[in-house]
Parts: sequence; structure tokens; C-alpha cells
Amino acid sequence: MKKVSLIALLLCFTMGLSTPVHAAKKERTPEPTEIPAEVRVMLDRLEEIKAMDKSVLKREEKKALRKEVRAIKTQLRTTGNGIYISAGALIIILLLIILL
Repeated sequence: MKKVSLIALLLCFTMGLSTPVHAAKKERTPEPTEIPAEVRVMLDRLEEIKAMDKSVLKREEKKALRKEVRAIKTQLRTTGNGIYISAGALIIILLLIILL
């Protein structure tokens, strides 16, 4: 019974920390102003594709553009640094650590 109450208390504590109000109070770190050259090239290409008049393109050309956009977006996602863990995954990890 003591272990269950400890887990319930820990669960309530972790839920209290992840409120949007608490997240809004954090100071946001400024985004870096320098963007690597290869990322800038990919972003410019995406903007160029957005600005295109796609109504004059054939079906195969549109399909090739869609594939290119998807490839660029996946490359841009992989260039990000850091590991992101959702709140639910964090709670499950903590519970597993406590129970094991």
C-alpha cells in the first residue's frame, strides 16, 4: 500500500510540472541566426517549389516534385539536434525505473 501511494504521489507531482502555464513561464532560447549552407539551400528549394505554377506541369512532373519535397523535408527533420520525449513516455519510463 505504501508503494502505491508513493507512485500516486509521484504521478501527481509529474503531472503538475507539465502544465502549459509552467511551460509558458520558461524563457525561450533564441533560435540561432546562422543557418548552415546546406539547410539554406534546401529551404530555398522548398520556397522555389511553393512559388511554382503547378497547373502547367504534367502529372509525372508533379509527382517528381512531391517526391523531392518529401525527401527535403525528411532531410531537414534529421538535421535537428536533440531528443524529444513526450510526457506520457516520460511517465512510463519513470514508472518502470521505480518498479524495477
